[in-house]
Amino acid sequence: MEDLRTRIARTLRREREAAGLSVSELARRAGISKATVSQLESGAGNPSVETLWALGVALDVPFAVLVDQQANAPTLIRAVDLAGVPAAAAAYSATLLAASPPGARRDLYLIQADPGKARVSDPHHPGTTEHVILISGEAQVGPVGETVTLRPGDYLSYPGDAPHIFEAAAPGTSAVLISELR
Repeated sequence: MEDLRTRIARTLRREREAAGLSVSELARRAGISKATVSQLESGAGNPSVETLWALGVALDVPFAVLVDQQANAPTLIRAVDLAGVPAAAAAYSATLLAASPPGARRDLYLIQADPGKARVSDPHHPGTTEHVILISGEAQVGPVGETVTLRPGDYLSYPGDAPHIFEAAAPGTSAVLISELR
């Protein structure tokens, strides 16, 4: 199975070239350095969630496109083998479990977080709704200024096209997140 860095490198180059953008122009649009884009395309970079979101927005593709395995066979992901993408400023990582197939618009993630700085997400594409089911721990989740406390088994949906927060309140907090674009 292809590792995450190799997958990101291959997909980032493919999407950048398909968009007709130079490395410099993509870096400018994403608000990151040209060196970072070059490192990621060579498979040497270690991107944060924020960097991948910025690149996805600059390329007008969902985050999932940059990290999905694009497999057609059954996919089994063992918890011990998870290859999440860490956030830059919070104890938080997101592992894409299943991307939407062509024509559909939903992605499925496993979130793992620990107490510390909250993961504040910028608005995603207009019409995005996020669905969260807390598996373990406890977290403050939802739109900025309107978060609610989730405990294991709790479900919350909220607009993902507005700033939103995921803040773990207990060690080992995990959740399933479904990002849906209508």
